[in-house]
Amino acid sequence: MKRNIVIAVVTAAALVGGGTATALAVGGDDDDSTSVTRTDDDREDRGEDRSDDRDGDGDDDTARAAAPGGVTAAEAITAALKHTPGTAVSAELDDGSWEVDVLAEGGTWHTVRIAPDSGKVLGAQKDDEDDAAEVRAALKGASVTAEDAAKAAAAKGTVVSVDLDDDGDDRGWEAETRASGGDEQEWSVGLTTASVTTDHDDD
Repeated sequence: MKRNIVIAVVTAAALVGGGTATALAVGGDDDDSTSVTRTDDDREDRGEDRSDDRDGDGDDDTARAAAPGGVTAAEAITAALKHTPGTAVSAELDDGSWEVDVLAEGGTWHTVRIAPDSGKVLGAQKDDEDDAAEVRAALKGASVTAEDAAKAAAAKGTVVSVDLDDDGDDRGWEAETRASGGDEQEWSVGLTTASVTTDHDDD
């Protein structure tokens, strides 16, 4: 005789590998049943998976907001240049670390990763970029470095990125800051005066 009833019975509680096991018996027919055993470790694994999914789904702004602080953009640039001498062209707090792009002697590009809580070099890699000539042309006659621009923009908030804008006639540094309330603002920093103005392109 077939029964269309689902019976869930807690049949046993035992210690399995240091955790608690719960046995569930689920049946729809007399002759067809399925037994599922779950342990505390399984539950913990599922919780970790959900946490990993949340971490992986965030955008750059979320990653920057979650990153530990302490090391400023200017300090990250200084640390990167000490490791890889050259000209810093950009610095961004991304995926839990500062990433500083350096144009080294000979026109080779390098990305240096800096820990935002200690200032230590986490790693460096050579990049295949071919715009060294354009960058050098944009910086010709400039007296304000990326580090200087980061320091100047810091008066407006916490700097989370600084980058060289070498397009068009209005060349200069672009800096992004975050206020204590979380609001973000982009600024333009001059290549010769370090003057900080609102980036109207952001508007």
